Amino acid sequence: MRFDLTGGVVCLGETMVVLVPAEPGPVRAARTWTRAIGGAESNVAIHLARLGLRSRWVGAVGDDAFGGAVLDFVRGAGVDVSGVRVDPTRPTGLYVKEADAAGSPVRYYRRGSAASALGPDTLDRLSLDGVRLLHVSGITAALSDRCLDLLREVLFRPRRHLVSFDLNWRPALWPDRDPSVLLELADAADIVLTGADEAEAVWGTGDPAKLRTLLPGPSSIVVKQGEQGATLVEDGEFTYQEALKVDVVEPVGAGDGFAAGYLAAHLAGLPPTRRLRAGHLQAAAALLTSEDVGEPLPPDVTGPLLDADPPTWAAAHLRRVG
Repeated sequence: MRFDLTGGVVCLGETMVVLVPAEPGPVRAARTWTRAIGGAESNVAIHLARLGLRSRWVGAVGDDAFGGAVLDFVRGAGVDVSGVRVDPTRPTGLYVKEADAAGSPVRYYRRGSAASALGPDTLDRLSLDGVRLLHVSGITAALSDRCLDLLREVLFRPRRHLVSFDLNWRPALWPDRDPSVLLELADAADIVLTGADEAEAVWGTGDPAKLRTLLPGPSSIVVKQGEQGATLVEDGEFTYQEALKVDVVEPVGAGDGFAAGYLAAHLAGLPPTRRLRAGHLQAAAALLTSEDVGEPLPPDVTGPLLDADPPTWAAAHLRRVG
């Protein structure tokens, strides 16, 4: 599944080093750890690059070994990182998680990180010539007042490109901040992506029709309903596509995969059902690995499924090989 498109995509937000236990048992007993890289926006950028799009990640890292590791990883995945600021005084963010198919507890160490100092001036340094889509998430709004101001600039400044906004609700980031701003931000986007559960937590409903009433501004609203499927609300129509059956290794990062698959298909002008299928297929790649971004599914899997009739799609079951 590849989308060869003119124009690029910019993904803006924080990327951190991730530590995952490299041995079984409780986290407090773990002595060896695997170091990975994770960030919602850079995850989307990597997925987009693997789907054939020109993608750029913009953010900030510390002038430290972890920051270097972030840049090496994201650049190595084919993403342009020339717009990333290396902060000489603030550290790269860190989070720790325990990989589990039922859900992965996460603890953040990102207060005062390099990315938390990003502000509206980031846009002044950023060339958006030829950019078709700028992708952001609600995570950035929680990092600092300056980061919130940056998102407001992204969403309210006059623009010639699309802006997509993924709610990406992280309650651990909001104890001292007002999440009501997320409705204002989402309503100013062109494309909104949200899980039904997180929309319920933040806006009081995960129902697609009620979300359309709450968010009259976006041209497209995509509501992910977990392992059941996803619904697209667009042009007064509701399109539902059930999810693929997947033997889940670990769920973190699947939402970013879905976002990238959907957005690539949206930019390619595919019809609603195929856009949702592209999202499900890219999410499956993340579900089949313990890292935030999985290896892409092979074309001989994605191609036939993208065009499959409903019974063939419903019967598909993806498993990790090796």
